[in-house]
Amino acid sequence: MKMKKICPICEIKSLSKKLGFFEASSGEYNNGAALTPPMGWSSWNLFATKINEELIKEIAVAIDKSGLKDAGYIYINIDDCWQGTNRDKDGKLTCDKQSFPSGIKNLSEFMNEKGLKLGLYSSNGTHTCEDYPASLGHEAIDADSFAEWGVEYFKYDYCHHVTINSEAPEIACIEFSQPNGEVIGTIEPKKMSLFGSAYVCDDKDNNPCGSLLCGVGKNDGCASFTFNCEKAGEYFATITVRKKKGKEQFVIFETNGKKNELYTVSSQSGNGFRRYQFDLYLKGGENSFRLFNPIASRFDSAAYQYKLMGRELKRATKEFAERNSTEEKPIVYSICEWGLNKPYKWGREAGNLWRTTPDIKPYWASILLIYEHNVKLYKYSSKGAWNDPDMLEVGNGKLSYNENRAHFSLWCMMNAPLILGNDVRKYVLPDGSVNEDDKTLQILKNKTMISIDQDELGVQARRIRTGIIDILAKPLSGSKVAVCFFNKSNKHNHIEYELNNLASYSFLSIGKKNSFDVTDAWSGRKIKLSTIKHDLEPHSAEVFIIE
Repeated sequence: MKMKKICPICEIKSLSKKLGFFEASSGEYNNGAALTPPMGWSSWNLFATKINEELIKEIAVAIDKSGLKDAGYIYINIDDCWQGTNRDKDGKLTCDKQSFPSGIKNLSEFMNEKGLKLGLYSSNGTHTCEDYPASLGHEAIDADSFAEWGVEYFKYDYCHHVTINSEAPEIACIEFSQPNGEVIGTIEPKKMSLFGSAYVCDDKDNNPCGSLLCGVGKNDGCASFTFNCEKAGEYFATITVRKKKGKEQFVIFETNGKKNELYTVSSQSGNGFRRYQFDLYLKGGENSFRLFNPIASRFDSAAYQYKLMGRELKRATKEFAERNSTEEKPIVYSICEWGLNKPYKWGREAGNLWRTTPDIKPYWASILLIYEHNVKLYKYSSKGAWNDPDMLEVGNGKLSYNENRAHFSLWCMMNAPLILGNDVRKYVLPDGSVNEDDKTLQILKNKTMISIDQDELGVQARRIRTGIIDILAKPLSGSKVAVCFFNKSNKHNHIEYELNNLASYSFLSIGKKNSFDVTDAWSGRKIKLSTIKHDLEPHSAEVFIIE
């Protein structure tokens, strides 16, 4: 057995795996988009599968005419069911020709003409949730399509997801060849440097090289080697691996820092070997190679795949702008794996926002359950990287006025993306005027609440007291503080809170005073107070700005 070298990084990764940590950090996503929580509208909550081009245009017109666009709701997001049933001859996604006859690019241009931006949907799986073609394994080509169409918001779901295997294939040898097939060199496992759990095992049974590289996988082991090439140019590598019955395996074949992914097929027999080939560009002189599998768990798998799509979106918008000599239109990247893989641990490296919970429903119990989970995740939220407790149900179902207002208040306090899901067309009357008396519209357009959500500090509220009445505090720019009193119970309750208590929290930049300037966010009333005293109706929330 070949003597292994000590790799400090591999040892740290191995320990991290045992402690339940995730894939190593790759830095902030930082695509310059969503520096405040994105605001807009989505088709799913109300219309689900029943969407078409005419409906989406009607929504855009209503968003514009009702004043919601001016309030900040600029993304019009088409969820599942916009797709055609098959990709085209070049492997590109298509739209449903009956429902979206003008195509996505024309629809995007329609939105831009109205000062709005188009959002689109796919899934990190073999199909979407409604079984249409999805983007797993097609990340690059789909990202190119989205950039070409002018899409500026992308929701990436989790249906039909396929978890990457943490096991790597056993590798017999790697051959380097010229385009005409002439072999210019062969690397056997015994010539590689091994780290962590990687080892060489002898195997002469039908093995063209006589030994195997084993133990590369589960984020524990890796192998590296160099190959000297006489002349720079295009070549290809042939990797021979032992078949594995009933299992697909995964390994990254890294060439001079460029990652090539190898997914082996699940073999029926498990006997013998199979060859996999990659086109490569080799430098003249020494080239470096590495074989490794960074996946130790399903958490790592999700993080790896969502990061991959994020990288492709950034690449695609940049390259499209360069090719066409236009200004780049970054795509807001919304990760939607339902909070199953703790996306708040890795989401800021992958995209702009990440769902922290399963789908929201227009019921008070659903809103309360999601709030209870998301409010605890404040430390993971920051500018350009937001916890997403899912879309707004304000105006949907049988939510009461108090419940709608409390729902909106909590989402604003938690720096949530404000993505509407109701029928905004009803706010525009037949004569073209706006029904400004509509109480739901008044909630959605409340400037003070929106300013809390969109505050430039980008700091999510913390819950400083919990019980029948929760108290949330959120630092705002200008040394102001937003305070929310949330009555979770079915009964009326009274709150008295001394505002000097806020000075004891280091995350709030506010000192003690004899009295404070207080603005009621919902009524707009301004008053000087030292103590807030308020009667709270059932399922209600009151918000005040303190300065």
